[in-house]
Amino acid sequence: MPRSGTPWLKACLNGARRPGDHPALPLTPLELAEAAREAREAGAGAVHMHPRDEGGSESLSAVHIGAAVRAVRETCPGLPVGVSTGLWMTGGDVDARREAVRGWTALAPGDLPDFASVNLSEPGFRDLWHDLRRLGVDVEAGVWSVDDADALAASGLECARVLVEILGGPADTAVLRAHAVLDRLAGLGVPGSRLLHGEEEPTWILLDLAGQLGLATRIGLEDVLHGPTGDPVGGNPELVRLARARLT
Repeated sequence: MPRSGTPWLKACLNGARRPGDHPALPLTPLELAEAAREAREAGAGAVHMHPRDEGGSESLSAVHIGAAVRAVRETCPGLPVGVSTGLWMTGGDVDARREAVRGWTALAPGDLPDFASVNLSEPGFRDLWHDLRRLGVDVEAGVWSVDDADALAASGLECARVLVEILGGPADTAVLRAHAVLDRLAGLGVPGSRLLHGEEEPTWILLDLAGQLGLATRIGLEDVLHGPTGDPVGGNPELVRLARARLT
């Protein structure tokens, strides 16, 4: 675990990456469990993952969520584990997503994730939010823009963390865009701790900003396949070690 006083770091193990995007991309429950163990040993305080079906596609079904969470818990007792609820996993079908998440009621309590991210830009987020809380799963609010910050404030919903996610766009505007979202959240009085991160080229710029601001952040193959200097990385543990070195 990182030293006291350093920003909390979450490892995002695989995301929506496709099989073959990186040789170390974890997909199966056993691969995710091993990746979580390596990330924890490298300094991550939690993991976020996108469980897959037998064909390697992202899945929200209880069978695949439960298998992945169970494997991580058996390998990494006590490590907080979260999943995504991205609407793309059900092809944009809001009802199908809700039905899949409601199916998690069939899981044993130990097979449920500790938290799940819910994107404010996606329709149906309020109902999904309530479904997760009824299951005892904490919600991380995925805020991608100032408009999402407005939607979160208007909803009145409380969350475990606000994920300030600066996705896409040029790297040279990433810091300004991050500050715009953070400032709007603060101005609206939105409660909850913040986690700031980016994807692809702006990843390391925003990780450094998170460190400067004392905010939680994340790193992993979901977000980036290269290190701060642009060199390819071997996998999640290398990314976590590189991030931890920049945050301490």
